[in-house]
Formats: sequence, structure tokens, C-alpha cells
Amino acid sequence: MNGPMPSMIAGGVLNQHLIDPEVCIRCNTCEETCPIDAITHDDTNYVVRAETCNGCMACVPPCPTGAIDNWRMVAREDAYSLEDQYGWDVLPAQGTVATSADAPGAEQQEPGGAREEAGDGLTVDTARGSQLPPWSAARPYVNLYTHKLPTTATVVGNYRLTAEDADSAIHHIVLDFGKLPFPVLEGQSIGILPPGGTADGRAHHARQYSIASPRDGERPGYNNLSLTVKRVRAARNDGRDGRDGVCSNYLCDLQKGDSVQVIGPFGHTFLMPNHPASDLLMICTGTGAAPMRAMTEYRRRKRLSGATGRLMLFFGARSADELPYFGPLTRLPKDFIDTNLAFSRSPDEPRRYVQDLMRARAPDVAALLRGEDSYIYVCGLKAMEEGVLQALAAIAEQEGLDWPVLWERLRREGRLHIETY
Repeated sequence: MNGPMPSMIAGGVLNQHLIDPEVCIRCNTCEETCPIDAITHDDTNYVVRAETCNGCMACVPPCPTGAIDNWRMVAREDAYSLEDQYGWDVLPAQGTVATSADAPGAEQQEPGGAREEAGDGLTVDTARGSQLPPWSAARPYVNLYTHKLPTTATVVGNYRLTAEDADSAIHHIVLDFGKLPFPVLEGQSIGILPPGGTADGRAHHARQYSIASPRDGERPGYNNLSLTVKRVRAARNDGRDGRDGVCSNYLCDLQKGDSVQVIGPFGHTFLMPNHPASDLLMICTGTGAAPMRAMTEYRRRKRLSGATGRLMLFFGARSADELPYFGPLTRLPKDFIDTNLAFSRSPDEPRRYVQDLMRARAPDVAALLRGEDSYIYVCGLKAMEEGVLQALAAIAEQEGLDWPVLWERLRREGRLHIETY
């Protein structure tokens, strides 16, 4: 990291926090993590409000690319405005600052790890999940390929996972990298660079997708990986911009043999434990199934090699027709994975969400919470996060566990991982 450093130092010099538009993949992690709403965005860039940022560094560890970890010394009156930052394609170079940081009375701070205090000593909860990977996780490679130097993959498969008449069109897309190195782990993601550009002539930004295949490939022993992609159409009911998804439609329309520009891989914390006795509690909705599928498939392949850890899955969708991987999931052996499927819009059935099924299985969930070797993974829409955490808290209380203490321990030990969008 380039910091932390004080946001404001003596002599009127600001160490301004900036986001590198060339590296940023617009995943929204920084904006979600910032405890004081100093980060915002438009259709082009993610930016930092100079007058709000206090240098707490809460946003730095979760960033999958390091784009967030950039600083420029500027005179306070010359701080880069939001309008300046929205217009950038690259970060400005460090210029000469008229008022030096070495002025009499200026305070210096050595670089170090992320701080947990902001403002007047207030402790900031930097994340609801862990910032650390499991202790036994394999070493991830990150940022091997960038916006400036992407790599090329070839489409070797594109299959629709949901029923043809289902409202949700989800595809399973397999990319092959041939002889080019692209090592990945379960829980990591990649960036796709869609062709073309915006109305103002800018190239489209990369879009981030979780990897749905295990580390040894969708096809074992091959240099390939798979993605779970939902086609985004214009109509929305959540108040957000209703334009068709640029990259999702591009990916879902790809044909076998087409080439794709890829950057990454990304992610160094949402990783599975490598020791075979670890237990996994996986909770997901929709395309949040991608990392869970990767972890489940890797453990399935390792089963004959002595992997003994338990797997428990809670997976939610509107209906069985809109649940990706429904068929394969229902065929997995019950003694291998305990699968619980929640459907919120099945005809003539009450609405059930993953948190409802978790509560119904409270004793079994609590058994995993008690386990010293249990790891929890949550992935899906942001709206599910609060309900899942509330369900975990209620189950813990019902079963005689101190959830606040357990929650903090799980985070500290790299055993609670949350990835919502």
C-alpha cells in the first residue's frame, strides 16, 4: 500500500485519496465499505470526496485490484474536485506542491496497515465479513492482466442454465486460455472487457464476474474456467438505471470460437480452505452460486483423495426454472452435500428465502457455527446480506451461542466471507 498517510497535514497540503480509473473495475466494493460515504461514482469513474475522506483506510483492503490505493499531495485549495475526477482516463502525475509537507510543524506518518480508527477515535467496522483468507487457502495470483495489457480467451461453451420461458436468462460460459497462464482459485473473479464504447467515445469499463469452476478447470486438466452470467434486460423494478447490461448481453450472445478480452484474476480473501477436513456453510442466491459451485466441485473431485469436511448449501431463486445448476445440484449425493433450495415465487407455494430455510435447520446450522473448522460463505444480491446475518444471529441465540463474540472471531480467523453486489 502507498499509505495510510494523514488526509490533511500542516502547511495547507492535502494528501488526497484518489481512485485509479485505469485499474478500477467498478465493482462498488469501495463505496459499500466506506463508513462515511466519501466515495461515489457516475457512469464513468469511482471518485473520492476530498472534503469528506478522513484517511481511515477502510476501503483499501477489500479492493480486489488496488485501484483504491492512490494518493497525491496537492495544495488544499487545489484539491481535485469530483468533476475533475469524473473526467479522468488516467490519474494525474504527482506535481510540485507549493506548500511542502516538510514545512515547520508538519506531521509525518509511516506507511503501515489499514487503520481502524476514524475521526475522534471512533472505531470503524471496516467489513461485515473477514478481510483475511482461511489460514490454509492456496496462494492466489492477482492482476496478472490489466486494462492496458489484457489477455485473450476463446469461448468453448455457452449454455443457458434456466428454462427458456423463465424470466431470468442465466448462462454458463466456458473460456479457454490455451497456452497463456491464467491460474485461478475458487472464489476469485475476472474482468471482461466488452467491445465498443460509450456515446461519448470512451471504451467500456471491465465488468467483474465470479469464477464458477475449480482451480483445475471446468474440464479437469485444461486451462479453462467458467462463468455464471445473468442477461440484464432494460426493465427493472428497483429504481436503478434500466439500460440493457452491456457486458452481460455481450457474453450471453457469444458463440463457440469467439474471442474475449480478459483481465485479472482478482480476489485474495474470498477463498476456500485447502485442508480437507474443513466444513463449508454456503449461502447464495442467483448468480451468487458461481463461487459455491467452484468450491463444491473442487471438493467433489477431492473426495476420493480423502476430503472429509461437511458441505451445507442454502440456495435461493424465484423458482426451480430460474435456479442455475438446479439439475446437477439435485443429483449430488446427500452424504456429500446437504442441499437446501428456497423458492420465493413458486406457484401455489409460500414464499421462502434462504434465511427461512436456515432457521428451519437451526440445529444443523448451529452445529457448523460451533465447529472450530467451519467456514461461512455468503454471495448474492446485496439485499440478502442483512437477512442472512440476522438469521445467523437468531440461530446462534436460540442455540446458546454468543453471536457478537462468535461473529468477531469468525472474521478475525478468516472464516466468514461475504460478497454481495
